[in-house]
Amino acid sequence: MSPLQRCLLPLLALSLIACEQQPEFTQAEPGEAFSAGAATVRKFDHNAFSQPSANLAPSRRLDFSVGNSFFRNPWVTAPATTTARDGLGPLFNTNACQNCHLKDGRGHPPGPDAVSAASMLVRLSIPAGPEHADLLIHQGVVAEPTYGAQLQDMANPGVVPEGKVRVTYSSVPLRFADGTLVELRKPQLQITQLGYGELHPETRLSARIAPPMIGLGLLEAIAEQDILAAADPDDADGDGISGRANQVWDRAQQRTALGRFGWKAGQPNLNQQNADAFANDMGLTTTLITHDNCTQAQPDCLAAVNGGAPEVSDNILASVLFYSRNLGVPARRNVDAPEVLKGKSLFHQAGCQKCHTPSFTTSADASEPELASQLIRPYTDLLLHDMGEGLADDREEFLASGREWRTPPLWGIGLTQAVNGHTQFLHDGRARDLLEAILWHGGEAETAKQQVLKFDADERAALLAFLNSL
Repeated sequence: MSPLQRCLLPLLALSLIACEQQPEFTQAEPGEAFSAGAATVRKFDHNAFSQPSANLAPSRRLDFSVGNSFFRNPWVTAPATTTARDGLGPLFNTNACQNCHLKDGRGHPPGPDAVSAASMLVRLSIPAGPEHADLLIHQGVVAEPTYGAQLQDMANPGVVPEGKVRVTYSSVPLRFADGTLVELRKPQLQITQLGYGELHPETRLSARIAPPMIGLGLLEAIAEQDILAAADPDDADGDGISGRANQVWDRAQQRTALGRFGWKAGQPNLNQQNADAFANDMGLTTTLITHDNCTQAQPDCLAAVNGGAPEVSDNILASVLFYSRNLGVPARRNVDAPEVLKGKSLFHQAGCQKCHTPSFTTSADASEPELASQLIRPYTDLLLHDMGEGLADDREEFLASGREWRTPPLWGIGLTQAVNGHTQFLHDGRARDLLEAILWHGGEAETAKQQVLKFDADERAALLAFLNSL
C-alpha cells in the first residue's frame, strides 16, 4: 500500500461514517401516518382542523361541542340580554376566538385594505430596567405605559380604539446554488391613528399571527423531563443547536413553570393561554386574569360597564379548555410516496430534525385519558432557538431573547391551504409559502438553510412534498 493510499484510508472511513449518519428513508415507519396516535383524525378538507380527537368517547363529544360553541360564537358588549356571552371589551381585537383561528387554523397578516388586523395581533413592550425585576418574573415583559402589552384596534361604542395596524413589505433577494432566485418579503409594521398619544420612544413591536389549534392537548401531555432532555443551552455537543426552555409564570400555581405555548413559549399550559387570549384579544376577564386591559391613560376604558366578575365563568373557561385540548390532528398523506420519502431524507440531511423533533410519547398521566401514552409526531421540541437577525423582533419574553422563537409544530402544515385558503407562515406571516419560510431561517438554523440552498429543483420539490404530507 502506497503512502498516499494509507493517508486516504482514514479520510474514506470518515466519509463512510458521515454517509451512514445521514438516514435514507425508503419506506414509511410503522404507524407514521398517525401523527396523533389513536387521536388522529381522517379529514382533509376545509374542516380538517375542526374535528374532535378520533378516540374521544361519544359521551364526551357533547362536552367538545359545548366548548366549540363558546369558541365560535361572538361575545357582545355589556349590558346585554345574554349573561353568558357579554362583557366584550372595552378594548379588543376580535369578538370571537374563531375570528382569529378561522376553522381552528392559521391566521394571516392584514391586506392593504383590511379594516382590522383580525387574525394578527401586535405585542408591545419597552426595555426592562433593574426596577422591573419582579414584573419580569410575573409578566415576562414591561408593557408599554400607555397602550399595555398588546395593541387593540377595536373598541366598544364610546371608547377610542388604540390604533390601526398596517404592514408593508420590502424585497430581500436570495439565490439558490443552481441560480434560482427567490424574492423574500420583509415586513414593516405601521401603527396609525393612535388613540391615546404617542408610543414610548423605545417601544418594541412584535407581530404575531394566530397559530393552528390542532394537537394542543397532546403537546401539553408531553412530559416536562422529555422536553428538558433535548435542551442544550450551552451547545455542549457542539452542533450549533442550543435549544433553551422558557421559564414562565403559572398564575394558578403561583410559581415559575416550563413554557410551552405561544410563539415564544410564554404560556405554561392551555388554560392560561386561553385566559390570556380572552383577556387581551377580547377584553374578557376570568378568575385567572381579573382586570380589563385598560391603562391609566384610558379613562373611558376604565369607566366602561363590565359583564360581571368574571365575565368568562369557570365553567365556560373549562369548556373551552376541553375543546382546545381535544382538537384532532389530521393523518398524514402519501407517507409511502417515493418523493415524500426522498424529501424526508433531505429534511434529515439538512438537519431540520434537530429542532423539529419528529416524535414524542405523551405521559401516562395526561390531563385527559385520550391524550395519554400516545406516540405522536408533532415535529417540534417546544424549545427556544436563536433564529437570527432576519427573524428577530428584539422583544424579550420571560427568558426568550429578541432573537429566539419556540420551534412551531409542523403537523398539519400541508393542509393550511385547504383549511385557511392561504400559505402564509412564520410568526408574522411574512413567508408566502413553505420554501420562503425555510429561507428566512438563520442563527441556529443557518447551517440547515445553507444545505437547502444547495438543493436542486428536484430536491426542493421532494422536500416540499414531505412537508406538505405532514
